[in-house]
Amino acid sequence: MTSPSNVAAGCAAPDQSAPLPASVDLEKETVITGIVRNADGEAVGGAYVRLLDASGEFTAEVVTSPEGLFRFFAAPGSWTLRALSRHGNGELAVDAARGINEVALSVAVA
Repeated sequence: MTSPSNVAAGCAAPDQSAPLPASVDLEKETVITGIVRNADGEAVGGAYVRLLDASGEFTAEVVTSPEGLFRFFAAPGSWTLRALSRHGNGELAVDAARGINEVALSVAVA
């Protein structure tokens, strides 16, 4: 069970800006983390970021923190990140390896 200090108010998702728990073994875990930014380079809080597998199937979704931060725990391999926000949408292909994989995801109005 997730402790209340790690849960955003009114949402069951962990706080995306919280530090990684000390129990995370980065030699065994794969973490995809990053920030969503708009066309002006400003962080986009409240964006929905979806994690899609190599075949394009939906795997998970989180809401970015007020600072635009997001985080997924995934298996090593090819993934697609898709961001949906009031500032537009964006997509990014990621080849994730064990450890922390930091990315920047841009959104723009189509």
